[in-house]
Amino acid sequence: MAKPYILYAMTHSLYSGRARSYLIKHHIPFQELSTGHESFKAEVLPKGKLPTIPTLVTPEGEFIRDGAAIIEHFEAANGRPSRPTGPKQRIISALFDVIGTDGLLRPAMHYRWNFPEDNLAFVRYHFLHSQRGTPERREKTEAMMNRMRYAAMIFAVTAQTQAVVESLYLDYLEALNMHFEQYPYLLGWRPSIGDFGLIAPMYAHLGRDPHPAKLMQQRAVSVHRWVERMNRYDQDVPEFFNAGTDFVEDDEVPESLMALLRILAEDFVPETLATADVINCWLAEHKPETGAPAVGRLAKAPGTASFVLRGETIEALAQPHRFYLLQRVQDDYASLSAAERLGVDAVLTESGMAAILKASLSRHRACR
Repeated sequence: MAKPYILYAMTHSLYSGRARSYLIKHHIPFQELSTGHESFKAEVLPKGKLPTIPTLVTPEGEFIRDGAAIIEHFEAANGRPSRPTGPKQRIISALFDVIGTDGLLRPAMHYRWNFPEDNLAFVRYHFLHSQRGTPERREKTEAMMNRMRYAAMIFAVTAQTQAVVESLYLDYLEALNMHFEQYPYLLGWRPSIGDFGLIAPMYAHLGRDPHPAKLMQQRAVSVHRWVERMNRYDQDVPEFFNAGTDFVEDDEVPESLMALLRILAEDFVPETLATADVINCWLAEHKPETGAPAVGRLAKAPGTASFVLRGETIEALAQPHRFYLLQRVQDDYASLSAAERLGVDAVLTESGMAAILKASLSRHRACR
């Protein structure tokens, strides 16, 4: 029997859920181990260099860090089964990948950390059991949880923003539920790259932590079914009596998905534009060397981005990771023919997302 892939992950990790779902849906045999497993420190860290998750170890001993890189590894090798061929669907799928893994961090953090009466015991259990079995295990658990609470604050999860974060999330949840009442996946009858991006916050934080999971089960049953569906090997669509097997025909982007995008654009677009301005200004002023760390403890934070969301001023850490993912959307758009761009432009304009095509990082832009 061939050796399986090994996925080093954590059950409660947002980014782990993305990679895990992809492996499940594509029937890729794997064994999941916690980062608390002794082999992670002894075998993975010396070669993987950074203690990030998820990390995949291939049967050949190759180490792949980050959910996007893990998915790209299999997509490139297998004819890109999760990438729609139509330009409109392809761009929207890639956009949802960015929104899921970066654009929904605020509600994910809010609903995990601001409801301790419901969540604390559940979350503490998972943080504890992801730590190595050392005498300092409980102390390390509390330190890790406190670090994540702080991360929630710098993502602008505060008492001041709570009402607007919840208002936007509930509108999003309702629109997403209406879409999943019509289709089992974002673009029809099988998962796209966008589904795997979106499952990241919708599983580990919003679909499992007790408070938001109850909210989802009570207010958005079809969304909860999609969360279950994304973690099953089969198509899992018994409630659809005339189910198809492919993406929606004729490169159509369903109106229910457009309605969802319009809600997401309220937050995603202004934050993206404000963050690009802050980081570009920082790059122009500091001129970091090529290859310098952009994120993590070794990086120098470029500051906070300020924007207005439903009348509330938001101050959130300006993070470059969003633009690493967004570059894929922009590169794909740049490769389209003029006729294809017209169709994509119409979808992005109608959904309120058109501005993201020009939101990029550059060392050569002056501060505004």
